[in-house]
Amino acid sequence: MSLQNRYEFVLYFDVINGNPNGDPDAGNLPRIDPETGRGLVSDVCLKRKVRNYVELVKEDSDAHHIYVTEGAVLNKKHQEAYDALGIKPEKGAARKDVTEWLCGHFYDVRTFGAVMSTEINGGTVRGPVQFCFAESVDPIVPQEITITRMAVTNEKDLAKERTMGRKSIVPYALYRAEGFASAPQAQRTGFSEDDLALLWSALINMFDHDRSAARGRMAAQKLYVFRHDSALGNAPAHKLFSLVTAERVHPSEPPRSFADYRVSAAPAPTGVTLLELL
Repeated sequence: MSLQNRYEFVLYFDVINGNPNGDPDAGNLPRIDPETGRGLVSDVCLKRKVRNYVELVKEDSDAHHIYVTEGAVLNKKHQEAYDALGIKPEKGAARKDVTEWLCGHFYDVRTFGAVMSTEINGGTVRGPVQFCFAESVDPIVPQEITITRMAVTNEKDLAKERTMGRKSIVPYALYRAEGFASAPQAQRTGFSEDDLALLWSALINMFDHDRSAARGRMAAQKLYVFRHDSALGNAPAHKLFSLVTAERVHPSEPPRSFADYRVSAAPAPTGVTLLELL
């Protein structure tokens, strides 16, 4: 059953001695807002973690394949839809049944949408679920740590000294991400209540399956969900987001753990239910 209610959500996650999202434009340093000093994590980065989690837990489900995967040839995936429907690709707009097949088989297409109007046209889908950039609650102070490598690549380099390198980390930061789930858009893509439950599970658990030496220790800490009584919504999203706040317990001391913050939510207005899922 497609989604019948509008949702907004707020996710708090933190990082300890890691780089939550490197910036290719800045030598892979942690992303940062140069005006405020607050750290950033892109919406694309968060969606990637959701995709990886879904691919892991639903690897045997035909309805939960992932469209955007590493090294994927997207035209081949579009061709799968045409082959399954027993038709051949034609020039011009994509057939509706082809787009519907892609939505039905790829979780990330019916969730986040996709531009699939390539040579083998799969159409364009606007996804019901969208993320904003995550931003740290306080300014961050990235550090560059010098590291060494004892091994060498080639035998001719055996006599050389150890190779020196650099590693960028954030000692600690609490990030806040906001997102939306549209019921009208969900009805167009087939995004269901079960798909939504899987999304909540991904947001809570995705960092536990995304470990790497670069990212340090990352964890989801709080997940607040606003469920509207109607499909179109009962309150403006920005006003609901303002109900959830995070404050430093000891403002004069640098934060080094989630315990250094107090996260709270004010009561939701009439027509909206506030759920604390984590």
